[in-house]
Amino acid sequence: MPSRADRLQPVVNLAAEKAEDATRALATQQRALADAEHQLVELRRYRNEYAEMPSGIGVSALLNRQQFLQKIDMAIVQQLGEVQRRERALERAREDWTAARGRAKALDSVTTKYREQERKSQDRREQEQADERSQHRRPTRSDA
Repeated sequence: MPSRADRLQPVVNLAAEKAEDATRALATQQRALADAEHQLVELRRYRNEYAEMPSGIGVSALLNRQQFLQKIDMAIVQQLGEVQRRERALERAREDWTAARGRAKALDSVTTKYREQERKSQDRREQEQADERSQHRRPTRSDA
C-alpha cells in the first residue's frame, strides 16, 4: 500500500507545475510592463524633440504642428493607460505567483514531514525486529 507521502506526490507535482506556470506568467507580465514603459518614454522623447523643432513660417504649418503635437499627446495618454493596465496585470500575476509558490512549498513541507515520520516508523520497526531476533538467539542459562 502506498504511503501517505506517495499518495500526496501527484498533488505536490501539480502544485509545483502551477508554481512554474505562475513564474512564467509573472516574467511575461514584467516584460510587457517594461515594454509599455519603454514605449511611453519613447513617445515623450519624440514629443519633446518635435516640440523643440523650429516650425514653418505659415499659419497652416503652425496649425499642422499643433495638431500633430495633440495627436502625440493623445498617444501618450493612451500609453499611460496601457502602463497602468500592465502594472495591474503584473500585480495580479505576482499575487498568483505568491499563492502558487506558497501552496507548493506547503505541500512539499507536508510530504517531507510524512516521509520523515515514515522513516522513523520504519527505523522503529526494524529496531524492534532486531531486538526480538536477538532475544530469541540468546542462549538461556539452562542451555549453557
